[in-house]
Amino acid sequence: MTKNFLKTWGFLLVLVTLIFNACSDKPKLDALDSIKQKGVVRIGVFSDKPPFGFVDSKGAYQGFDVYIAKRMAKDLLGDENKIEFVPVEASARVEFLKANKVDIIMANFTQTNERKEVVDFAKPYMKVALGVVSKNGMIKDIEELKDKTLIVNKGTTADFYFTKNYPNIKLLKFEQNTETFLALLNNRGEALAHDNTLLFAWAKQHPEFKVAITSLGDKDVIAPAIKKGNPKLLEWLNNEVQQLINEGFLKEAYKETLEPVYGSDIKSEEIVFE
Repeated sequence: MTKNFLKTWGFLLVLVTLIFNACSDKPKLDALDSIKQKGVVRIGVFSDKPPFGFVDSKGAYQGFDVYIAKRMAKDLLGDENKIEFVPVEASARVEFLKANKVDIIMANFTQTNERKEVVDFAKPYMKVALGVVSKNGMIKDIEELKDKTLIVNKGTTADFYFTKNYPNIKLLKFEQNTETFLALLNNRGEALAHDNTLLFAWAKQHPEFKVAITSLGDKDVIAPAIKKGNPKLLEWLNNEVQQLINEGFLKEAYKETLEPVYGSDIKSEEIVFE
């Protein structure tokens, strides 16, 4: 009886192992195929960073990144409404991709060597540099911030840049853009560092502040990002961005969302790839 019992359990163990191996050998579905199967694409965007990604008074997502994301959904799934916008903070963009909470990040994601090690960036669609805004433009040089407080967002290019290059500048960090700019308005720091494209727009609405340092460090680019290991989705995104450039769609997106904010101060070719 004991022998039969052991034989039965041995047989079951082999069977379970075979089933497990069969499941393990099943090829992993590329994110592109998964999106098409589900019929919806989840795109991570900012909810508090006008004019790039924000929620309007009616609860709808708006902004430059959102405008492009809708077109991507239309080209990918045939309908711009087959999209789920997922609000994301700057510091959580990588983790949202790794945890499969989103398929694509379109949240003003600056491409850096460090980030390229953990996510895949597609072809860039936007140009950017760091800028510094202060009251009446009183901070005109980085050296003027020595032993003073600079406000930044956690996990942004500004955060990494100043942490690495200027340890003598005290950084006051926040998760949300609304918190960051409110801190500046409340005089909790002498200046605020962020993407110059965002600062130009914000200073337009707050004329008592000026972006006296308009370009700092390297000129960077902003691109869609996806989780590593999805070559089909990456190839599709590269082709999509190139198509949008070729047909002038990025310039259209600029005119619809950014030009009303920037006015004639900035030309579209300074911001988007054309």
